[in-house]
Amino acid sequence: MTDTNKQDRVLIFDTTLRDGEQSPGATMSHNEKLEIAEMLEAMGVDIIEAGFPIASQGDFAAVKAIAENSKTSVICGLSRAIFKDIDRCWEAVKYAPLPRIHTFIGTSPQHRAIPDLTKDEMIVRIHDTVTHARNLCDNVQWSAMDATRTEEDYLCRTVETAIKAGATTINIPDTVGFTAPRESADLITMLINKVPGADAVVFATHCHNDLGMATANALAAVDGGARQIECTINGLGERAGNTALEEVVMALRVRNDIMPYRTDIDTTKIMNISRRVATVSGFAVQNNKAIVGKNAFAHESGIHQDGMLKSADTFEIMRPQDIGLKETNLVMGKHSGRAALRSKLADLGYDLGDNQLKDVFVRFKALADRKKEVYDDDLIALVSDEGTHQAYDYLQVKFLRVICGTEAPQSADLTLTIDGVDHQITSTGDGPVDAVFNAVNQLFPHDARLAVYQVHAVTEGTDAQATVSVRMEENGKIVNGQSADTDTVVASAKAYVNALNKLIVRREKTAPEAE
Repeated sequence: MTDTNKQDRVLIFDTTLRDGEQSPGATMSHNEKLEIAEMLEAMGVDIIEAGFPIASQGDFAAVKAIAENSKTSVICGLSRAIFKDIDRCWEAVKYAPLPRIHTFIGTSPQHRAIPDLTKDEMIVRIHDTVTHARNLCDNVQWSAMDATRTEEDYLCRTVETAIKAGATTINIPDTVGFTAPRESADLITMLINKVPGADAVVFATHCHNDLGMATANALAAVDGGARQIECTINGLGERAGNTALEEVVMALRVRNDIMPYRTDIDTTKIMNISRRVATVSGFAVQNNKAIVGKNAFAHESGIHQDGMLKSADTFEIMRPQDIGLKETNLVMGKHSGRAALRSKLADLGYDLGDNQLKDVFVRFKALADRKKEVYDDDLIALVSDEGTHQAYDYLQVKFLRVICGTEAPQSADLTLTIDGVDHQITSTGDGPVDAVFNAVNQLFPHDARLAVYQVHAVTEGTDAQATVSVRMEENGKIVNGQSADTDTVVASAKAYVNALNKLIVRREKTAPEAE
């Protein structure tokens, strides 16, 4: 990892796999977590928070595997200020060349009431747990959960205690997205100026987006002296999300004139990982999302289009190439070969291995036989759908035929592979989609409630692919499923089954409360 002593260097701490996965409905499989971690490391992320090892055996296994596979990034696990949490965290991250233990406790009046500790008792807890973590690992991060609503004098006292106990990074989270940019900067500056030993540690900022100011608050904290930004891909996270990695990184790059700080992020990899995280999490990126949204580099008004034709910098402050997008004139169709497909996908930000490209090419040919022209968005949906449905999924749609029309009832013949064994049934319903869902429910009974069902056309025309998204809830657990196909009913069946597969994973996860 690059030297962190230089004052202009800002470390990027990605918590997509921990805080991002705590988003209601965002569930990633073991292999998906390993894939995202590999992409984060290749992109130049300094610290990867791989998960919450005490939360479940699945989380522990994922953090351990990420640690074992890591090379250049620090691999971090989260733990509450409890000895067993810290021990479990260390058991997971100790296999990394660069391990880190991240322990936290809520310091605000609202959060001190949760463990029912007095201020003095909490100080003792902080001292003892940070000391314990430091005895296990040289790299220890301590967080004051809900720091921005903590009394300043007491926050200083807790930070000083953590530093004396051996913490090497002090994180100041805006856990509920309460603060504003000026306050964010002033708080970091105050701590650096007032707390003994502050000059010997790295201060970090962790902002939530409840008031839409996460990115602004994170950048303000850097101006105040923070040198680590905690963030997630696409701003994924609980409630309104976290600081978006792509936003802070590109803001520091584009406005380096007023924010003279640097990161080691390879920005050309942003688009690819953004799309992959959207796929595996089930959280689509809104069209007008900064940096990575579909419309981020689109210009519709006549004045804007005229300006762009004359000079790109008239209305663009960064180039599409900077985040991994390239302009291309290749039109894809049924006569396009594998080399053309690979080139087009590379232009769209996808770097596929030979086996993955082979699978996508087969599906591309099938799609091209049904569509005269295959657009960029068709390919994005195709690759995303390929990554959503894995060969190791517990449930898989093998065969589907529906009968629908003006005469009810509509029916569905479904063959569903469950744990490698095929099961067939015919079911009826109020419409073809309802019939399909009823068939799935009869073959795989469950108590989950279908909360959201949405259909979106990927491109224009009657032969357009449809992307179907579903949201399901079971005992407080929420999962999202997604699939794309030119047949809306088939896409619906696959999206529904995709959500159930995620629910199976989610059932094993019982994460404790975290910042």
